[in-house]
Amino acid sequence: MEKIQWGIIGCGDVTEVKSGPAFSKVPDAALVAVMRRDVVKAKDYARRHGVAKWYTDAQQLINDPEVTAIYVATPPNSHEAYAEAALQAGKPVYLEKPMTTNAAAAERIVKVVQDTGVKLSVAHYRRQQPLFKKVRELLAANAIGTIRFVSLQYCKPSLTEKEMEDPKIKWRLDTNISGGGLFHDLAPHQLDLMIYFFGDVKIAYGMAYNQSGLYDADDMVSGSILFKNDILFQGLWCFSVPPEETKDQCEIIGSEGKITFSVFNHNPITITKNGKTESLNFDKLAHVQQPMIEKVTAYFLHKTSNPCTAAEGLEVMKLMDTFTVDKRNKIF
Repeated sequence: MEKIQWGIIGCGDVTEVKSGPAFSKVPDAALVAVMRRDVVKAKDYARRHGVAKWYTDAQQLINDPEVTAIYVATPPNSHEAYAEAALQAGKPVYLEKPMTTNAAAAERIVKVVQDTGVKLSVAHYRRQQPLFKKVRELLAANAIGTIRFVSLQYCKPSLTEKEMEDPKIKWRLDTNISGGGLFHDLAPHQLDLMIYFFGDVKIAYGMAYNQSGLYDADDMVSGSILFKNDILFQGLWCFSVPPEETKDQCEIIGSEGKITFSVFNHNPITITKNGKTESLNFDKLAHVQQPMIEKVTAYFLHKTSNPCTAAEGLEVMKLMDTFTVDKRNKIF
């Protein structure tokens, strides 16, 4: 196989700019088919993006002999079924995050990957963005000495009634579809980066609850991780703060300084050491998933290693479950 011919299952909003156009912009790839259950929207997406084929049935797209790899970009509650169908058909899968709604479903996907021997990569695409690759490079170079601990805070104001009724947001608040609200939508990126930076988890615990009562999903989550290399992570996510308390910040504290960056806001990396602060700026990407899609395409063509394995995606889901639904650590 000299070229990957991609098909998208679920050509919704996330694929309009973040990912969809990149499939025809990276080397050795082309987007040849898309699928959405709404016939009008499927046909319109194909027309606007110059895609030759469109479907309203996922299995038809999977069975299309011209489609050689599948990007699953539907809401998380259907990831398992679509990924399994594609893998059983012998077609590699690029699977949106969160990998699934819970760790048990992710574990089943890992087993199907093992049983079929078909390739799967999880769309934790920040791993391939220059900003986060630079953070990892700085850590590997001991730029701030021995890492002591990591502090992450992500705080946003409460959603308005209008926002909660917006179809683009509403499904994310439905735990049956998303797995657990805005935390499940956003935190996978942050937690995956911690695994990408610091490796295997030794111990994890946390708690979550619905503080504001605006919707059914938890809107306050805290979590702690002790990595096997003895680095401690503390994370806090709150989706009900006043606007002036909005925060997207991760601080990595070392024996000789600290590295500060944001995960979602396009802020520079700052490195503070010996009383001096240096800032590193990065250009915005036109399509934020393009570096990852390029790497995944090369992996599917047997040219490089897997940029994010199913097993790594499972580790993220285990952390999500531990922070939000695992009650074993509650002692009162």
